[in-house]
Amino acid sequence: MKTRRIAAIAFAIALVASVSALWTPDADQATLRAHYLATPRDLRMVEGVSLHVRDTGPRTAPALILLHGFGSSLHTWEPWARELESQYRVIRFDLPGSGLSAPDPTGDYTDTRSMQLLAALMDTLGIQRATVIGNSMGGRIAWTFAARNPERVDKLVLISPDGFASAGFEYGKVAKVPASLSLMRYVLPKALLRMSLEPAYADKRTMTDSLADRYYDLMRAPGARDAMLQRMRQTILTDPVPLLRQIQAPTLLLWGEQDAMIPFSNAADYLKALPHATLAPLPNVGHLPFEETPAAALVPLRRFLRGAL
Repeated sequence: MKTRRIAAIAFAIALVASVSALWTPDADQATLRAHYLATPRDLRMVEGVSLHVRDTGPRTAPALILLHGFGSSLHTWEPWARELESQYRVIRFDLPGSGLSAPDPTGDYTDTRSMQLLAALMDTLGIQRATVIGNSMGGRIAWTFAARNPERVDKLVLISPDGFASAGFEYGKVAKVPASLSLMRYVLPKALLRMSLEPAYADKRTMTDSLADRYYDLMRAPGARDAMLQRMRQTILTDPVPLLRQIQAPTLLLWGEQDAMIPFSNAADYLKALPHATLAPLPNVGHLPFEETPAAALVPLRRFLRGAL
């Protein structure tokens, strides 16, 4: 009996030690801001939420609003923003609980709340209409916003957008979040995060150390992991076709043919439902073309914005 007790104690000590070694606390907010915040003026209060917003380019130029995907941040658009801001007013922001934006004090991470914040941000910036560009989850928010607020959307650009139900999702039902995924609130090894991100790129060399560091740092922002889990738990997909059919804005679908996150074949579903959509396939590209092949992906985007596509 004594031997068993000693073994049990030794096991408990080893378990505590291993958990302690893997424990991943939140990053220091001041340190994150020092590294990833361009200017304190980029932190704006919108509808009671402190949002990280970058607004560059001529104020009188046509406005582009870029919406990032799940687990990402406004930094994902940096290669495009640098190229576009000479001709356009380029607006990027971190959704609540992402990047340097604070968690939403309401605890509401539904698409309805995201669209409310988007409209409020446009009002704050004095923008009546804009071209809305969204990737993945941001794409779903973008096309839903365009369907429900047609007076505010000039053009729509959807990059590998989410919306049609995939494995693990059913229309009208809350998605089940695996218990193992909930553990990321406490344990988030950088190597494991990097492994989970690599499938987003057809060319794995795109996932550089500096890019992996950025994702890792910002996912450890205070409250970010709780917000991510809440966003997953509050996502309820509905059949997108009725809303997609309402969209009158000219729409560009940009899709990497090697997308391992949301398959390229989904583009056909969007083309059937959207009244004014054009598809620009991107060969040998994954889920994030603006990170993986920003220059090549900009070619069809520029043509579309000029009305030449």
